[in-house]
Amino acid sequence: MTGRTVSWAVLCAMGLAGAAMAAEAPSLAGSPEARCAALQGATGFANTTISRTQRVLPAGGGMAPYCEVTATISPVPGSKITAVYRLPDNWNGKMLGLGGGGWSGNITTQAAQPGLARGYALAQTDGGHPQTDSSNPAWTLNNPVAVTDFAHRAIHETAVLGKQVVASFYGRAANRNYFQGCSTGGRMALMETQRYPDDYEGVIAGAPVYTLLVQSSNVVRDQIFRAPGAEVGVALMKKVNAAALAACDSSDGLADGVVNKPYACKWDPSAMACKAGADPASCLTPPQVKAIRQAYTTVKTRSGVVGNYGLTRGSEGGWNPFVPTLYSHARHSLNGSLGELVPLMFGDADFPMSQFNIEKHQAAVHQTPFAREYEASNPDLSRFFRRGGKLLMWHGLDDPGPSALGTVDYYDRAVKQNGADNIRFYGLPGVYHCGGGPGADQIDLITALEQWVEQGKAPGELVAKNTRAGFERPACQWPKTPRYTSGDAKSAASFRCE
Repeated sequence: MTGRTVSWAVLCAMGLAGAAMAAEAPSLAGSPEARCAALQGATGFANTTISRTQRVLPAGGGMAPYCEVTATISPVPGSKITAVYRLPDNWNGKMLGLGGGGWSGNITTQAAQPGLARGYALAQTDGGHPQTDSSNPAWTLNNPVAVTDFAHRAIHETAVLGKQVVASFYGRAANRNYFQGCSTGGRMALMETQRYPDDYEGVIAGAPVYTLLVQSSNVVRDQIFRAPGAEVGVALMKKVNAAALAACDSSDGLADGVVNKPYACKWDPSAMACKAGADPASCLTPPQVKAIRQAYTTVKTRSGVVGNYGLTRGSEGGWNPFVPTLYSHARHSLNGSLGELVPLMFGDADFPMSQFNIEKHQAAVHQTPFAREYEASNPDLSRFFRRGGKLLMWHGLDDPGPSALGTVDYYDRAVKQNGADNIRFYGLPGVYHCGGGPGADQIDLITALEQWVEQGKAPGELVAKNTRAGFERPACQWPKTPRYTSGDAKSAASFRCE
């Protein structure tokens, strides 16, 4: 790449130095209204401009009135990180940082509401760049400062300033500081444990998009269904899903639309191969059989580098739009993948992604300057765990975006290096990307984390809920998954983890 005048390493070092030089927070007094107003234009925060404060009186939702503080943090030249803090009157004494999604942060009130309802002071960031389309990484081009901000610096600077703002507003520091995120937010969560272990005492990382394998997988999947005759329409894909469920759903003791051990399911799409005179709307042609079989298959280079993790059987209902099996889909996966990072990955804006080859290009993707900033794949969490940090990870096993197998791989490597005392991982059957799907996708991980950090009560089996369909399942520690025993199929008590 050209046009870079400051090295990535120097930018990282400058970001750390900026955090270290943060000034002591000014102390405020008076009513919540007065303290909120006093933060407007406050100058006692290093590299920071407080641009706006306002009192918010929520209408319902179990939230108390709060002070909303908007700040711009500029730790290095060219950096413009927006941070938003929401400070409730019924403060529980703790701060909760929130991660973003796609190619952006998240400063929305909607994301803050669950934490505010629990009395948390919320810390959020736009990731260092304003964004209306979180699927578009165009801002990364010729902008290494913004890349570093989004990759890791913005969440760190937001945490550092957040602790100061909280101490100023409430007159004392937070007792505990936690971070929670899914997808990009899950990657940000892992970044905190790896690069900035002093920011938070407890971290929740859901479905983390922690390497560029997610983007390269999109290219591979795109190539699979671009092959001549390989397209599979939505209606036919529903029949594929039904066939896979018919083969494997009841293997966990209950036919409920969820394959609890999807990686053990070996159903092959050739079972739906068209026979002479068959209706093509109800069967698969040879190119379609090949494509779906490839989509289920993990692809590696000869040296063992993974280029694409296989999708799970039984998850087909959630493939689109992550995996557009109908190539005429308005936004095919190539547009949400390495195809939009071509100059950063290959140094050539005209590199044709149709020529992307796992064997030739996958290892190089992970060695680019962008990857060194962006990827959160370091399993060494010793600094975080040494100070008492706790890490909760979770992933939907039917996620059609970042594969849960990638998270399994990271978890296994982290446990191998650090032991299992301070890390837990929950794989949720039938759950798509960060939620949704036929499985039980709602778990109170915040309470589990609080009890672990504050009371020393390590989480074991938890309860996951699907409020849409009105049932519960045990959330099992990996590699266990639920198996039905007897009784009410809607109750978690009718299952055991095995």
